[in-house]
Amino acid sequence: MKKQFFLYSLLICTVAVLTVSCNKFLDVIPKGKQVASTITDYELLMNSPDFYNYLQGGGWQVPLLMGDEIAAEENYYANAYPYVQRLFRWDDVIYEESDVASDLRSFLSNLYTCNKVINEVMNADGGTSLEKQYIQAEAKATRAWIYFQLINFYAKPYQASTATTDPGFPIITTADVMQNSFSRSTVQAVYDFMIADLNAAIAVLPLRSKVKSRMSGAAAAAILGKIYLFMGKSVDALPLFNTAIDDANASPIQTRLYDYNKELAPGGSFLPIGMSGPNSDYVNLNDYTESVLAKTFSNQFASGGMGIIIKPETAALFGPTDLRLLFYSADYPDWSPNPSGRLRRYGVMYSRFGVTLAELYLLRAECKARMDDLTGACGDMEMLRKHRMPEADAPVPSATATDKFALIKFIFDERIREFAAEGYRWFDMRRLSVDPLFPKQTFTHSVYLQNGSTQTYTLRQPDRLTLRIPSNIMVVNPGLENNP
Repeated sequence: MKKQFFLYSLLICTVAVLTVSCNKFLDVIPKGKQVASTITDYELLMNSPDFYNYLQGGGWQVPLLMGDEIAAEENYYANAYPYVQRLFRWDDVIYEESDVASDLRSFLSNLYTCNKVINEVMNADGGTSLEKQYIQAEAKATRAWIYFQLINFYAKPYQASTATTDPGFPIITTADVMQNSFSRSTVQAVYDFMIADLNAAIAVLPLRSKVKSRMSGAAAAAILGKIYLFMGKSVDALPLFNTAIDDANASPIQTRLYDYNKELAPGGSFLPIGMSGPNSDYVNLNDYTESVLAKTFSNQFASGGMGIIIKPETAALFGPTDLRLLFYSADYPDWSPNPSGRLRRYGVMYSRFGVTLAELYLLRAECKARMDDLTGACGDMEMLRKHRMPEADAPVPSATATDKFALIKFIFDERIREFAAEGYRWFDMRRLSVDPLFPKQTFTHSVYLQNGSTQTYTLRQPDRLTLRIPSNIMVVNPGLENNP
């Protein structure tokens, strides 16, 4: 049965000040800034900061709060926004009817623009056919990236045995806010849709873009590789990661890993370390040194906002010489000492969540390990680790390096060491929950109470591995079947 899913309409109506009827707000985008007729207009649409700077509560703030590598201190957490506490507890209901879901706000607006460009740019005035194809391909690859976020928020983790029947997310291909006959596609259909968009884009896009905030063939290949890996298809993912890494290393738009041994040494660019932490790319909005595809969100939680810290178990993953520990503090955000010694990240104003070179090395290492190339996997791991700690401490422990299961687990732990409190862990939790190598995974959050006790929350699987569709969408679609 068709389900009415007024995504565009609801987004526009709820973001707007509701002083007139909703229908009048449906004209805001078509008659406003997104009117386009020339190729320059469409170029400007895809070059909008809305596609790479998520600074108003968008990006990965939602998955950040659901990752099980974090915990919370009651003295700050008690005053956190209600939706923050609900996400942290993995509640069934996250948003009030008056709330606009922060995970949908930006992505649906971006999706509207992508669809507009895809459907219209080939008929734009001016420009060559090839130039139009480039812009259209960029929009298709960006649309696939958006859907990768949405399917990992609102649908079950991919499993080949159930993907053809598991409810996914509506596949929206029009830029018509009046459209009102959307239905939830299956998980398999959404994955097929993403793959088709990316393959079409890769065939057209230049391997390198002029600026890192724009989609390139290498970035599209990296995204497609990640999708295949999330489907359990390491063999298909590996050559795509090879392409992305090889091009990043050869690109004239310099993409490289920061070497913390140099940047945190006397005279290094990350110094001085002040009260806000190291002077790194985490505090510089426009530092894309490690980005293959630059997308940035304002990370108001990583540095202890709302009481968020890392778990002691997370802190224990770091070796004593790991220079990433310099991005943590045992003080509260007001700089009074945390008597427990528990750590919060600091000096993190911005987090990158597009395509980073660090993640590509870890994703390729995982592919190689799953394909029994343990030596190759360790090589990729050590490429990253020698940039994060003294080179003598970078090798994977010998007992781990020769054990496939132990090495894959080590890679997942390295992802926590590299990306704690940045949103990546949520995606890994979902994958691990259906990975036969890691059965019966349990995910918990703890709030450390001021009286010395601990309040623990356990994620209810499989239901809370997905977000429920927000209530303000359900109100206008009472026949829509929600997630459990």
